[in-house]
Amino acid sequence: MTTTLITGANKGLGYETARRLIAAGHDVWIGARDAERGRAAAEELGAHFVQLDVTDDASVDAAAETLRTEVGRVDVLINNAGISGGRVPAAEVTANHVRMVYETNVFGIVRVTHAFLPLLEAAEAPSVINVTSGLGSFHQITETEWGRYGSVTYSSSKSAVTMLSVQYARALPGIRFNAVDPGYTATDFNRRQGTQTIEEGTDAVVRLATLGGAAPTGTLTDRNGTVPW
Repeated sequence: MTTTLITGANKGLGYETARRLIAAGHDVWIGARDAERGRAAAEELGAHFVQLDVTDDASVDAAAETLRTEVGRVDVLINNAGISGGRVPAAEVTANHVRMVYETNVFGIVRVTHAFLPLLEAAEAPSVINVTSGLGSFHQITETEWGRYGSVTYSSSKSAVTMLSVQYARALPGIRFNAVDPGYTATDFNRRQGTQTIEEGTDAVVRLATLGGAAPTGTLTDRNGTVPW
């Protein structure tokens, strides 16, 4: 059975991804910072729960040790946890604003990937899926209407997520690394204003997570296909 860990999975896209992958036969571990909410979500779905705060080294290391002891490997790691940082005008953005968003969206991915790398390497066809955003695409921001929605903090953090995915893919060819843009999906993240359903928003992640050894590497996609860099 495929063992899958999803960070930030107690609600929204992470929760729906967990639901769909469980239905597809995956043994899903829900990683969440809030133990009460994470455990409740896991019980609702029939998943496992592990406390995991992507901004905290000790928490991530403890989560990795839990899965090492309980399972011994991770087949699919979905780095889903992320924050928006709010809409701060560019002229008012400080280093602290950027640092707060990067701590979760960028450093969190590095922290989790580093800690779980031995467990991924123990799998037969390991895969890492990093949830990025079209708002981090240079093409989308400069050439489409979505440019007016970008922000200094969030957009740049998601550009970094996409580049991390490409660089990991090149440096670690034994593991498939891909970036996925869920698209504008109705979740708490955007006050339910998104135009896609929660299921549509998880289509690309679920597709990659279920491809196994047939998955590509070093790609940026959404539910409709390739997203321009």
